[in-house]
Formats: sequence, structure tokens, C-alpha cells
Amino acid sequence: MPRYYFDLHISREEYLRYYQGAATAVRVVDREGRGVRFPASALRGHVTPTGISGSFCLVTDENHKP
Repeated sequence: MPRYYFDLHISREEYLRYYQGAATAVRVVDREGRGVRFPASALRGHVTPTGISGSFCLVTDENHKP
């Protein structure tokens, strides 16, 4: 299964756009330079009072679906 490792830093205010539905997908560039797009809802469990900050690994199936 493909794995994408990336670092992400989103402020609380910026994540509010995702939460309110103004943006539904997050696009990042992983550590190997590959562009990855995934649903913003996948980050809900990682939201803190200051936003989202950390290193992540996105695992997908053979069809590149999370």
C-alpha cells in the first residue's frame, strides 16, 4: 500500500475554512516531492486549539484512496 509522509502546519483560522465547508480537500507535497490530495475530514482527529501541526503518514489502497 502506498504511504505518503508529510509535515503539516495549519492555523486554527485556516482549518476553520475546511470545517465550515469552504474547502473540502487538503493538498500537500510529501517528503519525496509527490503531490497528494485528501479529504480535509481526515484531519478532524488532529485539530488542537492552535490548529494542526505535525508529521503525518497517509496510507492508501491500491487505487490511492485513503
